[in-house]
Amino acid sequence: MIGIIMFLIALALLMIGFPVAFTFAGIALIFGVLTQGVDLFAFMPYRIMNIMQNTILMAVPLFIFMGIILEKTKLAEQLLEAMGELFGNMRGGLAISTILVGSLLAASTGVVGASVIAMGVISLPVMLKHRYKKTLSTGVICASGTLGQIIPPSIVLIILADVLGVPVGDLFQSAIIPSLVLVSGYILYVVIVSFLNKELAPACNKNQDHKSQIQKYLKAFKAIIPPIALIVAVLGSIFSGIATPTESASIGAVGAVLLAILYKRLNINMIKQTSKETIKISAMVFAILIGATAFSMVFTYTGGDTLIEEFILGLPAKELSFIILSMLLILILGFFIDFIEISFIIVPILYPIALTLNIDMAWFAILIAMNLQTSFLTPPFGFSLFYLKGVAPSSIATTDIYKGVIPFIIIQTLILVSIVIFPSWYGFG
Repeated sequence: MIGIIMFLIALALLMIGFPVAFTFAGIALIFGVLTQGVDLFAFMPYRIMNIMQNTILMAVPLFIFMGIILEKTKLAEQLLEAMGELFGNMRGGLAISTILVGSLLAASTGVVGASVIAMGVISLPVMLKHRYKKTLSTGVICASGTLGQIIPPSIVLIILADVLGVPVGDLFQSAIIPSLVLVSGYILYVVIVSFLNKELAPACNKNQDHKSQIQKYLKAFKAIIPPIALIVAVLGSIFSGIATPTESASIGAVGAVLLAILYKRLNINMIKQTSKETIKISAMVFAILIGATAFSMVFTYTGGDTLIEEFILGLPAKELSFIILSMLLILILGFFIDFIEISFIIVPILYPIALTLNIDMAWFAILIAMNLQTSFLTPPFGFSLFYLKGVAPSSIATTDIYKGVIPFIIIQTLILVSIVIFPSWYGFG
């Protein structure tokens, strides 16, 4: 039971605000020394060296760099303005344009915080101006801003590929159909509720002549082409076999710099700021990974993984029971802790059991990624909720945001269940 006690103490410390990396490393050190002795940590330098030499994880700082550069080029602002013009004169059109922009930002940047903040600053005031209900407006922004968790190239998918031993390119391909279904589910929801309730998301009622319509389409076309070109360059190079995911990340980083030049926003100050932010975020990710490695090592040596494995393998309908329990565990933990902690601590515990049960790892990874995306929306600690509240007008209450995300959490959960029940619909065997 020592491993279980370790986990519960770690969860309690995280909830009261202790730094993640130091929490896991500290608990591992204390319990490791008490149970196994100091000699246990003689293996840690080799584990750390293995992390630092992992070529798959090299893609993480490169994609972070790409996302921050694109954030500073004001790509989101141009996309939102263009798409708002395109769909604004239909009921729910501004919300639909926000979802589509969120999808494009997810596929080109993958930075959830930047996407939510950008759309909160630009799109939310426009929707409120046109009398959109607060709950729908905030829910759409939070949900579409988190699409970077599941739409490739996603940092979550890169981490899961490494933890579960799945090729990153295969995982990116496996995520495409679930991503499209999720985006379609969001849009369908907006269309239906806007049709049923005319006051929920009214049309902007713009009367434009034919010439204005053509200019509107041209503006949207010009705004969409650059991010689409970057997406094709990054994902196309992986799917065609021209480049590995790590190499495609470097293509994305160079492509982002070229877009910054195209938008005439590249300067030495931007490069300095982007590099510093990339180093900070990457250092955080790798510090958590090292702390999590120490924690999982001690957890394994104290028999925690064996206890969990024996419990799950003793259940009826082992495979289905395991999937249901693991998804519930990740969903509940997502209310309280970040996706990085879950990926580095919980998933390595579940991995050997999934391997024993001969579960398709790509399918399992997509289920986890979809579940982790939900964690960004679930109150009370969903990060997207905090991002939006930080930039929302004072008229937007926290309860408005909480109420707004509930339908989107339900949509994500329903799609997650459908992937479990009907994997063949999503291209899994």
